[in-house]
This record gives sequence, structure tokens and C-alpha cells, in this order.
Amino acid sequence: MTALLLAEDLAKHYRVRKPGAPWAKRAVLKAVDGVSLRVERGRTLGVVGESGSGKSTLGRLLLGMEAPSAGRVEFDGAPVDSRETRRWRQDRKRMQMIFQDALGALDRRLRVGDQIAEPLDIHEIGDAAARARKVATTLAAVGLGPSLAERYPHELSGGQRQRAVIARALVLEPDLIVCDEPISALDVSIQAQVVNLLAGLQRRLGIAYVFISHDLKVVHHVAHEIAVMYLGRIVEYGKRERLFRAPAHPYTRALIAAVPRVGAGARDPRPLLAGDPPSPFAIPAGCRFHTRCAIARDVCRAVDPALTLLADGHSAACHFPDAAPAAGKAA
Repeated sequence: MTALLLAEDLAKHYRVRKPGAPWAKRAVLKAVDGVSLRVERGRTLGVVGESGSGKSTLGRLLLGMEAPSAGRVEFDGAPVDSRETRRWRQDRKRMQMIFQDALGALDRRLRVGDQIAEPLDIHEIGDAAARARKVATTLAAVGLGPSLAERYPHELSGGQRQRAVIARALVLEPDLIVCDEPISALDVSIQAQVVNLLAGLQRRLGIAYVFISHDLKVVHHVAHEIAVMYLGRIVEYGKRERLFRAPAHPYTRALIAAVPRVGAGARDPRPLLAGDPPSPFAIPAGCRFHTRCAIARDVCRAVDPALTLLADGHSAACHFPDAAPAAGKAA
């Protein structure tokens, strides 16, 4: 099956000043460092990891919002261009993004309806009457009444604002939406509504999602495939069921162990992940996770493991996949 979105050896490195160091002494920050993935039509790829793992940078690279330092991205068989070319404008109609901060993503000076119609204006789709009808039907698709088109962002609740952001992403009828922590700023009850909304839209419209989140519980609910990121790299990749049933990487097992459980006897016997990730300015030699891994051995400290194909199309970057349950070392 041909992938709708394909990334190969994607990297984004920044020349930045280290905290506390003079500007002249700049270092390389490897935000994304050799990531390969694919997204099929009508399916959801979940991207999970701790803060600073490179998830949001990856999302921007996939949409051509930033130029990669290396590697390539293809959308529907053609290269994604980060420059504002004719091809880029055509792709932007079919690729959209939902941002984490709905209030920050909306212009407080403009009515919600005008902001949802803005992509139609930019791409010169339809006349004023047709655009107004499209805004109304798109608002209805995300569960908002037509009267909300006349309101300003500050007059909406958090859930309504996030639905408005989703409506703006939907109005061009895209094939792919990158969702960057789309529910992290919402109340739990509203989170469930937004997640169910996205799932329903996917079933009806066949949209593919890249769903970026630090919340493994939510990703388990929405994703078909999952990529686990750590310090700019994917350390495990595969089908949701296989990853949760038999995670192969110590980091993934520790993340799963940290998911809250309800009920008597629900405590996971595996120790939780402890300590913080190393500084991205001083990435350890060998496996990037070895400083927090309870099963690390000498080879882990010396040799960087490649993302290797295992059974069932599953992949992991670990010298000892499926070894004893992992635990974070004490910091």
C-alpha cells in the first residue's frame, strides 16, 4: 500500500547558544535526528514521548513548515517543499495542523467565522455566499452552532475554541491533519469530546492524522500505529495492539507502566521511569536511553542501536528487545 505521507532519515539540527554560554560559542541541538515513518490514508499515527523529545519539531517538518537539515518528506508521492512555491500552496490545501494552544492559534481581533473562512479566502475557493455556507456546514461538523461564527475567541469556552481550530483545519477538506497536543490544555471531560470528534471525522471523511501527545492513554485510544520518540529519535514503532501488549523497548515499557490505572490490584509491578532525559546539548554515546535504563550493559554505552525490524512488522532501537521489564534508574 502506498503511504499518504512518508518521511525518510528526517533531521532538524539548530545552531544555538548553550544556556549560560557566550553567543560566540554555539552548539548543535539535534531536535530531530534521523526519523523515518509512514502514514496510511485514513489512519492515525500516534507520536509519543516526553517533553523535549522532538515531537512538535517533527510535526512541523512533516508539513513543510520548517526545512529539514537532512532527509526528505513525501506527500502523496511527491516531495514536500518548505518554500512557498505553487506546489507548496497546493499541498497546503490537503495538509493542515491543529495546534495545542487554541486561544493562541486564533486571532482575538477577528470573529470565529472569519477565521474559519480565511483558508477559503487564501486559496480563492468559492464566492462570499459559498464560503459562508461552507463555514456553517463545517461548524456543524464539529458540533458548533452557526451563531458562534459571529463571536470572538474570548467569548468561547476552551472546548469551543478547540473545535473552532479543528473547523479551520477541516474547511479545506484535507487528507492529512497533524494534531500537536490538541487536547492537553483542556479539561478531562472536554478532552474526551474532542478525541471522539476527531475519531468520528476520520470515519466519515477518511482523514489521516499524525497525533502528537505525551499522554500514552489518549494515544492508545486514537492511534492505529505508534512511534515512540526519545531525544530526537524513534526508539519503537509498530501497531498499537502489539506495542501495548508486548513493548520491546525499555523506555516504552516504562511509559506504559506510568499510565494511571483504576481499581484494586491495578498497580503495575514495573518501576516507573525516573530521572530526566540528558541534555540535548550532551547526548550520551551509545544508546541515548542507557543513562536511565535498568538493563543497560556495556554495549549499550558504546554502540548506538539502529531501529531494527522485529516480528509482526514491529521495530525497536534496543540491543536487548523484549528483555526483562525495564525500570528507570534513580536520579
